Amino acid sequence: YVEGGETIYGFACYGPGEFHVARCHDLDPKTNTSALYLYVADADEVYEVWVGSGVEGRFHPPEDTPYGLREFGYVDPDGNAFRVGSPLDPTVS
Repeated sequence: YVEGGETIYGFACYGPGEFHVARCHDLDPKTNTSALYLYVADADEVYEVWVGSGVEGRFHPPEDTPYGLREFGYVDPDGNAFRVGSPLDPTVS
Protein backbone atom coordinates (compact mmCIF):
# COMPACT_ATOMS: atom_id res chain seq x y z
CA TYR A 1 0.00 0.00 0.00
CA VAL A 2 1.37 3.40 -0.98
CA GLU A 3 0.31 6.63 0.68
CA GLY A 4 1.64 10.01 -0.43
CA GLY A 5 4.35 8.36 -2.52
CA GLU A 6 5.60 6.33 0.47
CA THR A 7 5.14 2.59 0.86
CA ILE A 8 3.64 2.04 4.31
CA TYR A 9 2.13 -1.45 4.19
CA GLY A 10 2.77 -4.72 2.40
CA PHE A 11 2.28 -8.44 2.77
CA ALA A 12 3.50 -11.74 1.38
CA CYS A 13 1.84 -15.14 1.45
CA TYR A 14 3.79 -18.35 1.86
CA GLY A 15 1.83 -21.58 2.11
CA PRO A 16 -0.94 -21.08 4.65
CA GLY A 17 0.83 -18.15 6.34
CA GLU A 18 0.72 -14.43 5.63
CA PHE A 19 3.41 -11.95 6.68
CA HIS A 20 2.25 -8.34 7.00
CA VAL A 21 4.74 -5.50 7.40
CA ALA A 22 3.79 -1.90 8.12
CA ARG A 23 5.64 1.37 8.38
CA CYS A 24 5.14 2.57 11.96
CA HIS A 25 6.01 6.21 12.44
CA ASP A 26 5.91 5.92 16.23
CA LEU A 27 8.61 3.22 16.46
CA ASP A 28 11.77 4.48 18.11
CA PRO A 29 14.78 3.03 16.24
CA LYS A 30 16.79 3.19 19.47
CA THR A 31 14.42 0.68 21.07
CA ASN A 32 12.56 -0.92 18.14
CA THR A 33 13.89 -2.05 14.80
CA SER A 34 10.77 -3.43 13.14
CA ALA A 35 7.17 -4.54 13.50
CA LEU A 36 5.67 -7.64 11.91
CA TYR A 37 2.17 -9.14 11.87
CA LEU A 38 1.76 -12.86 11.29
CA TYR A 39 -1.62 -14.27 10.29
CA VAL A 40 -1.85 -17.92 11.35
CA ALA A 41 -4.55 -20.59 11.57
CA ASP A 42 -4.52 -20.76 15.40
CA ALA A 43 -2.96 -17.92 17.42
CA ASP A 44 -3.45 -19.77 20.72
CA GLU A 45 -1.48 -22.75 19.44
CA VAL A 46 1.37 -20.57 18.15
CA TYR A 47 1.44 -18.71 21.49
CA GLU A 48 1.74 -21.97 23.45
CA VAL A 49 4.55 -23.21 21.18
CA TRP A 50 6.49 -19.93 21.42
CA VAL A 51 6.09 -19.62 25.20
CA GLY A 52 6.92 -23.31 25.66
CA SER A 53 10.09 -22.98 23.60
CA GLY A 54 11.71 -20.82 26.30
CA VAL A 55 12.44 -18.03 23.83
CA GLU A 56 13.51 -14.81 25.52
CA GLY A 57 11.39 -11.69 25.19
CA ARG A 58 8.08 -10.30 26.40
CA PHE A 59 4.71 -11.85 25.62
CA HIS A 60 1.21 -10.39 25.80
CA PRO A 61 -1.27 -13.30 26.05
CA PRO A 62 -3.87 -13.95 23.34
CA GLU A 63 -7.09 -11.99 23.44
CA ASP A 64 -10.07 -11.40 21.17
CA THR A 65 -10.04 -8.10 19.33
CA PRO A 66 -12.97 -5.93 18.25
CA TYR A 67 -11.81 -6.37 14.63
CA GLY A 68 -12.47 -10.13 14.58
CA LEU A 69 -9.06 -11.60 15.37
CA ARG A 70 -7.61 -13.59 18.24
CA GLU A 71 -4.10 -12.22 18.68
CA PHE A 72 -1.07 -12.01 20.94
CA GLY A 73 1.98 -9.82 21.08
CA TYR A 74 5.66 -10.59 21.44
CA VAL A 75 8.71 -8.31 21.65
CA ASP A 76 12.06 -9.99 21.13
CA PRO A 77 15.21 -9.03 23.09
CA ASP A 78 16.26 -6.68 20.26
CA GLY A 79 13.01 -4.72 20.46
CA ASN A 80 11.38 -6.17 17.33
CA ALA A 81 7.60 -6.21 17.77
CA PHE A 82 5.48 -9.11 16.56
CA ARG A 83 1.72 -9.51 16.62
CA VAL A 84 0.26 -12.87 15.74
CA GLY A 85 -3.40 -13.35 14.95
CA SER A 86 -6.01 -15.70 13.60
CA PRO A 87 -9.66 -15.13 12.63
CA LEU A 88 -12.20 -15.58 15.42
CA ASP A 89 -14.49 -17.08 12.78
CA PRO A 90 -12.50 -19.89 11.12
CA THR A 91 -14.64 -19.61 7.97
CA VAL A 92 -13.20 -16.11 7.38
CA SER A 93 -9.69 -15.80 6.01
